[in-house]
Amino acid sequence: MFDVGFSELCLIGLVSLLVIGPERLPKVARVVGFWLGKTRHMVASVKEEIKMELHAEEMRQIFKEQSGLPEVQQVLDETSNTLKSTISKAKDDLNAGAVPETEQHKEPSSPIKAEQHEQK
Repeated sequence: MFDVGFSELCLIGLVSLLVIGPERLPKVARVVGFWLGKTRHMVASVKEEIKMELHAEEMRQIFKEQSGLPEVQQVLDETSNTLKSTISKAKDDLNAGAVPETEQHKEPSSPIKAEQHEQK
């Protein structure tokens, strides 16, 4: 912001020593330092508040965009329910002793097994 170097600070200190005097200079320096610290703290807190507000606004925008997708959520819920019902039906079939379709239509691999299969 301000480009103040060492030489400028020395010049300010010399002028303030001449204007204020050596007796009152330490007290004035403490007061100036106190107010500079308070100002810096206030500026930092304002920056933090602005940053938090911007973040909150971004989050509101994201939530608004996501709330505009109820159709997608509905399709996901329907798909999830269908999968759950299919899985539970398959588990029930297996628990009931049903033979999966792949094993029902399977051909016996040897003639001996074929005869055993026909006898059943």
